[in-house]
Amino acid sequence: MKFSILTTLPQMFESFLTTSIMARAIKQGLIRIDVIDIRNYSLSKHKNTDDYPYGGGAGMLMMPQPAADAIKAARGDNESIPVYYMSPKGDLFTQKMAVSMACEKEIILLCGHYEGLDQRVIDKYVTREISVGDYILTGGELPAMMVTDCVSRLIPCVLGSDESTIDESFSDSLLEYPQYTRPRVFEGMNVPDVLLSGNHAQIRAWKKEQSLLITREKRPDLLKTKKAEEEEHCGDT
Repeated sequence: MKFSILTTLPQMFESFLTTSIMARAIKQGLIRIDVIDIRNYSLSKHKNTDDYPYGGGAGMLMMPQPAADAIKAARGDNESIPVYYMSPKGDLFTQKMAVSMACEKEIILLCGHYEGLDQRVIDKYVTREISVGDYILTGGELPAMMVTDCVSRLIPCVLGSDESTIDESFSDSLLEYPQYTRPRVFEGMNVPDVLLSGNHAQIRAWKKEQSLLITREKRPDLLKTKKAEEEEHCGDT
C-alpha cells in the first residue's frame, strides 16, 4: 500500500519513518510512504504556501495553488486515489474507518496548517475530511502520522502476526480485555486463575466478559455503536 503525505513540514516525518515497525514495513516493501513538500509546488518567488484570508480574521490560510498542484502531482494519472484532509472539522477517525482505508491500494493524506486550507481545494479535491479528536493542533502532521500508523498495522504481515489486530480495542466495537505476563504474582497481585487453566473455551469467555465490562464502564457509547451495527447487519440479511 502507498501513502502520499502532503505537508509543509516534511522534516517532522524523519523519525517516524525510520524507527520501529514503520521502518521495518517500509524496508520489507509492505508499505511505501512518500512525504511530499507542498512548498515545492508553490509558484511564489519565495515558495510561500500561505496568505491572508479574505474577510479578515486571525492568522494565515493555506493558498489553493500549491496544495492543489501537490495533490495533482501525487495522483498522477489516477484521479480516483482518495484524498484525506486532516482537519478538526472532519469526521472522527475510527478503527472502522482505518479498516476501510487499509483496503485501498493508495491514499493521499493532506496536512493542514496555519488557520486551515482554502475551501475551494477541499470542495474540488478532498474525498473526506478527518479529525483525530475534539482538540486543535498546530498542523495536520501528527494526525497524518496517527492515521498512517493505524492503517499500516492492518496491512498483512506489517505486525509480523496478523492475529495481533484481531482482539485489540475497537476491533469489535469493544475495548480490549486486561492482559498479564510473568511473574504470576507481582506485589501481592495474582494473575487471574482462568488464564492459567489451559481451558481455551473458558479463557475466550473470560476475555469476552472482561471486554464487555470494561467497555460498559469506560466507553458505553461503543456498546450503542455495536448494537446499531448488529441491527444494520441483520437488516441487510
